[in-house]
Amino acid sequence: VMLDAVFNHSGYGFKPFQDVLEKEEHSTYKDWFHIKKFPLQEENKVNYRTFGFEPIMPKLNTENKEVQNYLLHVAKYWIEEFNIDGWRLDVANEVDHHFWREFRKTVKSIKPDVYILGEIWHDSMPWLQGDQFDAVMNYRFTNAALDFFAKQISTVEKFQNELTKVMQSYPQHVNEVAFNLLGSHDTPRVLTMCQGETQRLKLLYVFQFSFTGTPCIYYGDEIGLTGGDDPGCRKCMEWDSTKQDLDLFFFVKKLLSLRKKYASFRSYGEFAFKNLAKDVLSYTKTAESEELMFIINRSNVKKEIQLPDNFNHALDIWTNQYVSKHLSLKGHDFAILLKNFK
Repeated sequence: VMLDAVFNHSGYGFKPFQDVLEKEEHSTYKDWFHIKKFPLQEENKVNYRTFGFEPIMPKLNTENKEVQNYLLHVAKYWIEEFNIDGWRLDVANEVDHHFWREFRKTVKSIKPDVYILGEIWHDSMPWLQGDQFDAVMNYRFTNAALDFFAKQISTVEKFQNELTKVMQSYPQHVNEVAFNLLGSHDTPRVLTMCQGETQRLKLLYVFQFSFTGTPCIYYGDEIGLTGGDDPGCRKCMEWDSTKQDLDLFFFVKKLLSLRKKYASFRSYGEFAFKNLAKDVLSYTKTAESEELMFIINRSNVKKEIQLPDNFNHALDIWTNQYVSKHLSLKGHDFAILLKNFK
């Protein structure tokens, strides 16, 4: 269980903010917010900093010691009282680094393995030095994967270059715990991004579950929920199995079972792109005594692929069939070939 914490701003009904609205400069909470001058509101103008220019979300002053103590008490409370497993930190890039360092010390002193995940949409190395977050929401991965598989506006070469930049931006141990998502409450549903084509989404899942990091599934994506921007992406889960895409659901379950079975499928396998055929995405994952080669044909035309000598007579763990030197891959299809070292 991971809770979502918004430590950057409060709601309009937050009692300390209401106290400032009522008492203005005489409020004991006036330094809890970034106030330019009083009164706080003049017709359509607000005299305090907000999140996203929304008057109903006043920005908290996390440099204020009282604010820090209040928020850190919240962070401790849910771990001590309910033993939660992690915190997801909203708008983390707009809160000062000093506060996040204190946040880490506080929660890790109570539960050393509590997971700290930051919402950062860009390069995140300043937060991943070992003194703040364990991981961030890997939107750089998200955007590259969606451009290639869902929108199909990126070439194999461009996709490989984008993912290589992401991997080289961070140390290996950071990449291994990156929070790799395809969609969230802030983005359109991934199937909608795929223009309703389930096969594109299946290929996306093959890549997401085999790439270095922690794959995250936004509720309902595994059974084919659709929806555009907010509020479409936040609609209720469909629990009626007759209205679910069960073929997609069992496809996801099979991928997860392979992640559990093969060490090289998971986050700690060494990842490397390979170029086997034009417009075909190929890469290997190597770990312990095995190597997996993933071959993905995003196009709608059949591809003929000459396999490397070391993958001659390899087992396709998806179809459970052996493949010789030559692989014929139809449109929107993939293969996952296994080579054992022992």
